[in-house]
Amino acid sequence: MSTMVKENGQVISGMGAAQASAVASEVTTEMTKTEAMENGSVGMTTPKLKWKEKIGYGFGDFGNGFMFDLGQAYLTKFWIDVCMIPAGVVGGIFAFTKIFDAFMDPIAGASIDRRKNIGSRGKFRPVMMIASIVLALLTVVTFMMPDLDMGGKILFAYGAYMAWGLVYSFTNIPYASLASVMTRDVEDRSQLATTRQAGSIGAQLITGVAFIPIVLMFDTPEHGYLAAAIIMSLIGILGFAICYWTTKEHVPVKRNTKAEAKVSFKDYIKVVFTNKPLLCLILMTLFTISAMNTNNAMMVFFCQYNLGNIALQPVVNGIMMGCSVAGILMIPKLVAKFGKKRTAIGGLVIGCLANMLNFFIPTNIYSFIVLVTIGYVALAIPNGITWALVSDVIDYSEWHNGIRKEGTTYAAFNFSRKIAQAMAALVSALILSLTGYVANAIQSEMTLTGIKAAMTLYPGIALGLAALILWKLYDLSDERYKQIVADLSKGLWEKGKIE
Repeated sequence: MSTMVKENGQVISGMGAAQASAVASEVTTEMTKTEAMENGSVGMTTPKLKWKEKIGYGFGDFGNGFMFDLGQAYLTKFWIDVCMIPAGVVGGIFAFTKIFDAFMDPIAGASIDRRKNIGSRGKFRPVMMIASIVLALLTVVTFMMPDLDMGGKILFAYGAYMAWGLVYSFTNIPYASLASVMTRDVEDRSQLATTRQAGSIGAQLITGVAFIPIVLMFDTPEHGYLAAAIIMSLIGILGFAICYWTTKEHVPVKRNTKAEAKVSFKDYIKVVFTNKPLLCLILMTLFTISAMNTNNAMMVFFCQYNLGNIALQPVVNGIMMGCSVAGILMIPKLVAKFGKKRTAIGGLVIGCLANMLNFFIPTNIYSFIVLVTIGYVALAIPNGITWALVSDVIDYSEWHNGIRKEGTTYAAFNFSRKIAQAMAALVSALILSLTGYVANAIQSEMTLTGIKAAMTLYPGIALGLAALILWKLYDLSDERYKQIVADLSKGLWEKGKIE
C-alpha cells in the first residue's frame, strides 16, 4: 500500500506508510526547528519551563532575602544602637567589606566556571545549596557581639561581615547563573525574573514585618536580634532547598572546556569591557541597588525618629512590600506589551518622581506611606526585569566572545551590586554621623532632615540617573536578543560566523 505526503507544498508519492510517517515526522521537526529559530525561542533545544520550576527558582531569592536583607536593613541599627559602634565607623565597616566582597566575586565566579566532572545535578545547584547553609550560620554570627572593648567589637564586625560576604558570593553567583541555563525562551526568562523578584520582595515583606516585633519580644535587644537572625536564617536555608530540588539545567551549552578551565583577570576584563549591555547594567545597578538599600536601612530610623514610633516600621514595610509583590506580578504582561527596556525605564521614572515628592512634601504619615509605596513598587519592577537582562547579557557574551562564562559574567555584574551596597551604607551611616545622630535619644532637626534625605531624596536622584543610563546606553533589545538566540541555536557562535 502506498500513500502520499505533502512536504512544503510538494507531494511525495509511492512510498510505504512507515516511510511516509517518518518523512512527515522529520518535516514537522524541521519546521518546528525553523520556527523556533525565527522567533527566538529555544523549543528545539529546551522545553518550555513548567510553573513548578519557575516558582521553585523564585524560592531561591526568597531564601536569599532572609539572610541578605537582614544585613541591609538591620545590621546598621544593631551595630550603632546595640553595640554602640559610632555611626561613621559603621559606615566604614560596610564600605570596606562590600568593596572587599566585590573583588572576591570574580574569584568565586572563576572557581565556579572551572568546575569539572559536573554530575546530574548540574553545575550551579550543588554549590548554591552548600554555600547557603554556611551563609545561614554566618548570618547569625553577624548579629552576635562578644563582650569586647570598642576596638575588639570593630574588628569582630569587620571579620564576621567579610566572611559573610565571601560566602554570599558562592551562594548568589551560582543561583543567578542558574537561570541562564534553565531556558533561553524570552517569555520564560521574564517569568523567572518575576518569580525571583517575587521571592525577594516576599522575603523583604516577611522580614520587614516580623523582625522588629521578634526583637521587641525579648528583654534585651542583644537576645532579640540574635533570635530573629536564627529564625530568619533557618527559613533562608529552606528557601534554597526548595529551589535546589525543583529546578534543573535544561540548556545544552557548548563549552570550550580548555578555555574555561583557565580564567584569569584578563578574561574577567574581557567579559566586562567587550560587553556593552553588561556595562550598562553594571552602571545602572550602582544607582538602583544603592537606592533600594538606603531605603531599607533608613526605614527603621525614619519610623522611630521622624514618625515618632518604631512600631510603625513593620506596618509601613507591610504596605510597601505587600504592594510590591502585587506590582511585580505585572512584569510579564508589562514586558509583553512594552518590552523589558521601556518597562524598566518607566518604573525608574515613576520611582524617581515619587521619592522626590516625598522629600519636598512636609512629613506626614499618610502621604509618606503612599509615596514610599509608589516609589518602592516602581523600583521593584525594573529590579525584577534586571534578572532577565542579566541572563540575556550572558548569552550575548557567548555570542560575542565565543566562550560561555556564566559565573564570571555574573560576578562582573554582582561587583556593581556590592559597590552599590557600599554606597548605600556610606550614604546611610555618614548622613547619620554628619548630622549629629545620637543613639537612642531625641534627634535634632538637622538629623531628622538628614534621615529624610537619605530615605527619599537620595533614592529619587539615583533612580533618575538609572533611567537615563538605561535609556541612552542599553541597546540589547528583545528583537536583537531573539536573533542572538537563533544564532546560538544554529551553532553559529564561532568567531567570524556572525555578522
